[in-house]
Amino acid sequence: MSRRAAIVDYGLCNIDSVVRAVEECGAEAVVTSEPAGLARGSCVILPGVGAFGDAMTLLEQRGLVDPLRELVLEQGVPFLGICLGMQLMGTRGEEGGDRKGLGLVPGVVTRLVPDAADTRIPHIGWNEVHYAGAPSLFTGIPSGKDFYFVHSYHFRTEQPAASLGRTPYCGGFTSVVQGGPAMFGVQFHPEKSQRVGKQLLKNFLEH
Repeated sequence: MSRRAAIVDYGLCNIDSVVRAVEECGAEAVVTSEPAGLARGSCVILPGVGAFGDAMTLLEQRGLVDPLRELVLEQGVPFLGICLGMQLMGTRGEEGGDRKGLGLVPGVVTRLVPDAADTRIPHIGWNEVHYAGAPSLFTGIPSGKDFYFVHSYHFRTEQPAASLGRTPYCGGFTSVVQGGPAMFGVQFHPEKSQRVGKQLLKNFLEH
């Protein structure tokens, strides 16, 4: 595999684990915190852990918002948002006040609502991801496999077709979004999801 992944470092993510996972998949990892570095990758990965509002502020301060939108929406560069990175793909988010997102996939990021007395928020641990059909992101991964989650908010898509995968927690939520042939977001952490996570990363890197 000769892919080179530009991994966006804007101050709210564990870059080391993502870099290591990408390299273990046979690709080159290029970490960047500035717009010029985005073009060094044949694909872009936006990780993240933290609050939606803080993340958008940091992306704006680094001048990354418009370049990311151009690369993904206009140039069609393959893109993967991880955890908070997936949420930032939305139109807006409610965490830390009502804030605009990157606007890559129409939808709102809102807090998970427990559907039972013993349902805990944040949602932490292994849980299933179910999908229909044969999406390229899940090649070699059966529907219903477990991935590792850590989050309190979820992506509520405006277009049902954008919901590629769902997870049975808090009544069920979208855990994978797709906004184009090679534009994906995953609420879980593939870099912490062992074999299936590595397979998913490999699938993305082959786009």
